[in-house]
Amino acid sequence: MDVLLCRASTLTWSQSISPCLHSSAKPFSRCEAKKFRVFCTSDHTQKASQMTVSVTGATGFIGRRLVQRLQADNHQVRVLTRSRSKAELIFPGKKTRFFPGVMIAEEPQWRDCIQGSTAVVNLAGTPIGTRWSSEIKKEIKESRIRVTSKVVDLINESPEGVRPSVLELVKPKYLMRAAHQEMITWLSDYCAKVYCLVCREWEGTALKVNKDVRLALIRIGIVLGKDGGALAKMIPLFMMFAGGPLGSGQQWFSWIHLDDIVNLIYEALSNPSYRGVINGTAPNPVRLAEMCDHLGNVLGRPSWLPVPEFALKAVLGEGAFVVLEGQRVVPARAKELGFPFKYRYVKDALKAIMS
Repeated sequence: MDVLLCRASTLTWSQSISPCLHSSAKPFSRCEAKKFRVFCTSDHTQKASQMTVSVTGATGFIGRRLVQRLQADNHQVRVLTRSRSKAELIFPGKKTRFFPGVMIAEEPQWRDCIQGSTAVVNLAGTPIGTRWSSEIKKEIKESRIRVTSKVVDLINESPEGVRPSVLELVKPKYLMRAAHQEMITWLSDYCAKVYCLVCREWEGTALKVNKDVRLALIRIGIVLGKDGGALAKMIPLFMMFAGGPLGSGQQWFSWIHLDDIVNLIYEALSNPSYRGVINGTAPNPVRLAEMCDHLGNVLGRPSWLPVPEFALKAVLGEGAFVVLEGQRVVPARAKELGFPFKYRYVKDALKAIMS
C-alpha cells in the first residue's frame, strides 16, 4: 500500500479540470465531478487498481480539487476532518449522492479509516496568509505538527496487512527558507528561528513513519486558482482598478497552477519513484511585478498601484513575510521524474484560470 502526507503515477488528463468551484462551502455538482478522467500507473500493475485514500485538509483549496479528482476516477476517499458539519457542506454525498465514494470521519474514527487505506494525504494546516498574533502562530505550528504526529502514529500502529504504504506531506515551500540561510532580510532572528523550527519539526515528525511506508515530502509554491489561495484575493483588487505588486515587486514568485499540483499529488500516490523531497512549483518562476502585469493584462486592468511594505506589515504583522519574502524555486526533482507540467508559464496559467 501507499500513504501520502500533503496539503497527493504517470498520468494523462483527457480534459482539464473545470475551474468553476466558487466557495469553500459550495458543494460540487455531478457535472463538475465527471469532467475529467485520469490514467495512472501503480506500484504493482501497469494500470492503477482502485485506491482507498484518506485525506486530511480535504475541505481546503487543494483538498477539494484532489477529492474531486479521486472521486471522478472511482477511487474511494476517506475525508479525515475535525468538523463533520463543514465537510458535509462541501461533500454532501448522503443528501445528493454526488459523492457516493466519500466517507467523512471525525478524529475518533481516523484510526479505522487509515487502517486499510492505500494511501494517506495530509493537507491539513491553518492558513498563514493572515495577521500573525501569538495565538495564530501557535495554531500555525500545532495544526501541522499535531495532525502529522497523529497520522504517523496511526499508520505506525496499524497491523502490517492494513497499513498504508505511502505517506505524502504537502507543505508551503517558502516556510523552508529559514532552514537554509542565517538571515532573512527584514525578519528578526527570532522569527527566522520560529519558521525554521516549525518546518524542521513538521518534516521531522513525518520522517518517523514506518520505514516500509514510502514518504513523499511535497514542498509547494503559491498555488494559482480562481476560487482560493492568493489569486482569489488579488483578482477583486484588480477588478476595482486597485491592483499592483506587493512591496518592491522584485521578490520572486514561485507558483504552480492548481491542476498541476493536484496532478503531482495524484502521481505520487501510485508511482514508486516519487519519494523524498519534491518541489511542487512550476518550471518558470517570475518576479511578482511581472506576475501582476500578466494578471492585469488578462483581466483588462492596469497593474499600477503597488502596496508599500510598511502597509503590509501593519496589516499582516510578521505574516507579511509570506508576500514580501520571495524565493526562486525550481522543480528539479519533478523534472527528473518526467512530470508533465500542463502550465509552465504564468501567463498561460492565468489565461486558463480566467477563461
